Amino acid sequence: MLFSRTLLKRHSVLPGFDIALGFTLLYLSLIVLIPLSATFLKTVTLSWGEFWATVTDPRVVASYRVTFGSSLAAACVNAVFGLVVAWVLVRYEFTGRRFVDALVDLPFALPTAVAGIALTALYAANGWIGQWLEPLGIKVAFTPLGIFVAMTFIGLPFVVRTVQPVLEDFSKELEEASATLGASRWQTFRHVIFPVLTPALLTGFALAFARALGEYGSIIFIAGNMPMISEITPLLIITKLEQYDYAGATAIAVVMLVASFLLLLLINLLQGWARKRVGR
Repeated sequence: MLFSRTLLKRHSVLPGFDIALGFTLLYLSLIVLIPLSATFLKTVTLSWGEFWATVTDPRVVASYRVTFGSSLAAACVNAVFGLVVAWVLVRYEFTGRRFVDALVDLPFALPTAVAGIALTALYAANGWIGQWLEPLGIKVAFTPLGIFVAMTFIGLPFVVRTVQPVLEDFSKELEEASATLGASRWQTFRHVIFPVLTPALLTGFALAFARALGEYGSIIFIAGNMPMISEITPLLIITKLEQYDYAGATAIAVVMLVASFLLLLLINLLQGWARKRVGR
């Protein structure tokens, strides 16, 4: 025990390691561990049969499918277009660049209810965009597609702001050296630039995915909230809370929590693998 403490202090540059570590553990316990523990403890009041019946109800399972499927699809789209947006903001100078850069942060500052109302007004059958999509047979508002649109809207900044600093710090000499050795632009991007961006891109993907999973305010306005079709899991949790079924709400929350943790753990493992690969 004494050896480990000495080893930890040896790697600490700044003084006050014990106090800082204790404060960190206390803060994380109050903010994260205790609320999550309360969720699990409330769920334990259910028998295994009651718990299984609650979390495998067809309506609940359908909400899992909508929530996780839409979140994954939105995070994938944001990973691609977030990289493109970050690339344009870093590599090109154009009129209105600062305005576009500030616009990326708008979903951060905009209240989710306002975002939901705005998206619904835009994509409704008589909206600015919806009126052009409706004749083509594309209905966005009050459908699962609307959920995807809302999740993409709120998740984009996470990818852009995660990838952008890495691109800004990337040495252009590496690109020039690659070009000097005869590599094409695509080969340079694929073999020189993209491996460096991969850890940051996976981090942005994970953040966008996690944000989409827990989104509620902007989705309920545009989703339509039709059971078995466009009902998200957070809405079901709220519904059970309004019915004073606290154990049922926490049971569904536990499933979401465990599934989200496992998916994010997998992404973090991939991120660590990508960092090691770049380090070689």
